[in-house]
This record gives sequence, structure tokens and C-alpha cells, in this order.
Amino acid sequence: MLLSREFISYLARQLVSRMTPRVIETTDPNAAIELIAHGIEEELQVEDRLNDEVREVLSEYSDYMRREGVSYQEMFRRIKNTLISQRKVIRASGRDTGDNMKLSRDKINDISHKLVASFRKAREFRLKKDPNDVRLEIVKSMTELLAMEEKVDRAARTKIRSQKKDIPEGTEEWDLLLRRYYAEELKKFGIDLNR
Repeated sequence: MLLSREFISYLARQLVSRMTPRVIETTDPNAAIELIAHGIEEELQVEDRLNDEVREVLSEYSDYMRREGVSYQEMFRRIKNTLISQRKVIRASGRDTGDNMKLSRDKINDISHKLVASFRKAREFRLKKDPNDVRLEIVKSMTELLAMEEKVDRAARTKIRSQKKDIPEGTEEWDLLLRRYYAEELKKFGIDLNR
């Protein structure tokens, strides 16, 4: 998933605190946080499931690709693009669409529409503004938080690359250092993902 579950939970807590009581009212802030976190997580898992499906398809054609000299990455991209257009899935990754953040603007907009729809259905919420104003507030807050998260992620990755020894991305050591440096960088912004 593009965002860690801890960051999604933080994002949900921040959305509730930023919008309550000015934009929305909630009878149960914890239920509201859970609803938002679940909605964001579900949307990000759509592309994860699609990636798994593409990997499964490619495993069936591994002999053909080897024989024909076709690149795995190129075939992965082609099949994924075909499935995305067929299923009308909105790309989650901003880097795939030219955005600087992890999530694309289109995906943030899509999530905001779905969150407002779930707010309107849930008993825990009452919208104090027009649904589109609520949606725009979600987009604004998410964009600000994700821009900060991008700075943190970039700084953590820069720290790893500045090590004396070369640490390949994707290795256990890289992942361990990324988590450690990421947490350190978040603390510089006064953020504790566990709160």
C-alpha cells in the first residue's frame, strides 16, 4: 500500500480534528476516525489487488516473455494500464500521473467524494456545510498532510542514500532504516503516529 496503516490512521485523526465542529459534527469521534481510515485504506487496496492480479497473469506468461525477450516491467505496465482503463480505476500513485505526492490528485478527489458519501449515510456524522464544501475541506487537509508526509519520506530516503555503504532499496536493512528515519523525521514535525 502506498501509505502505511499508521499514517492512514493519523490522516483520519487529523481529518476529524480539523473538520470538527466547523465542517462536520460527530457523536463518536473514534467511530468517525475508523470510518475515514477504513475508507482510505479500501481505496488504496484497490490498486494493490490490481497489482496482484497483474502479477498472477504475468506468472502464466513467464516462459513466453523469456522466449520473446519481453521485459517484465514493460508487460506489467501494459497489462496494468489495460486493466485500469477497462475497470475505470483511478490511479493511486501520484508519481505515475506526474504528481509529486504519493497519492494522485485524482485519487484524493475520488477518496473525498466517497468519504462524503459515507458521512451522509453514517449516523455518527452531521454535515454542517454543503457536501461539496466538506469534500473540498477533505481535499485541502489531505493535500497538506500528504505534502508534509512526502517531505518526511524524501528526507528519510536521503538519509539512507547518504550512508557510507550502499544499501539497496527493498532489502531488509533498507526497510528497517526507512522506518527508523521516517519516525525521526516525523518527530521533527511534532508527529507521533501512535497518538
